[in-house]
Amino acid sequence: MGLSIDSPATARLPLPLAIAYTAYAGSLFLGMALLTLLAALLPVSLRRRRALVRTGARGFMALAGLRLRLLHPERLPEGPCVVVANHASYLDGMVMQAALPARFGFVIKREMNDVPLAGLLLRRIGAEFVDRGRGQGSARDARRVLRTAASGASLAFFPEGTFEDTPGLLRFHAGAFVAAVRAGCPVAPAVIRGTRQALQLHRGLAYPGVIEVELLPTLPVPAADDAAAVSNLRQAARSAILERLGEPDLAP
Repeated sequence: MGLSIDSPATARLPLPLAIAYTAYAGSLFLGMALLTLLAALLPVSLRRRRALVRTGARGFMALAGLRLRLLHPERLPEGPCVVVANHASYLDGMVMQAALPARFGFVIKREMNDVPLAGLLLRRIGAEFVDRGRGQGSARDARRVLRTAASGASLAFFPEGTFEDTPGLLRFHAGAFVAAVRAGCPVAPAVIRGTRQALQLHRGLAYPGVIEVELLPTLPVPAADDAAAVSNLRQAARSAILERLGEPDLAP
């Protein structure tokens, strides 16, 4: 288990107020998402579209009473890199979109490509969709992500691939670390705190509060380009995140 670290506080609302806030936040999200999609459809550069979506994510969080606290932004490399973060909530993608510079593309499970409007928005900001299975589609997606990383792009991954209602860190898939090793990119681990409390799926309720994104010390590019380098990098990133997350280790 990682260190005992207090999660950012969320508001303790009486049930009627929590229901009212959830309805407000849901309506606000739909409205902001539509405006953001319209902005992303503008005929401007990819980086500009990402900047517009970043502004929309930050705007939603501010209006919803979700205060973003970014810790140690100076640790983020200025050049191409791979960011890996824990995954605890459906809010995580939006939070990382708000926290990271517009040069980052996101690697997302392929199922999101089929979600109406959301898939279109993600395509407009250059998201890379990947199949989490083991078939030909998965291998093809992996090669495409590798080409993107090798071209000098910065990418953000949730290497757990999914999340559970139960607090804890799941096992990491290797894709992010294969991309980093093959492209010669440093890995920047990040810890997200507060999203699990802000959107409580088991209760069907949302709460305002503080969301923290802590950038951890960057892991250098491995000297070797082999399976051992990938494995060591994955383990180092996971250990760093687990230590700062303060949640149980749920890996098999």
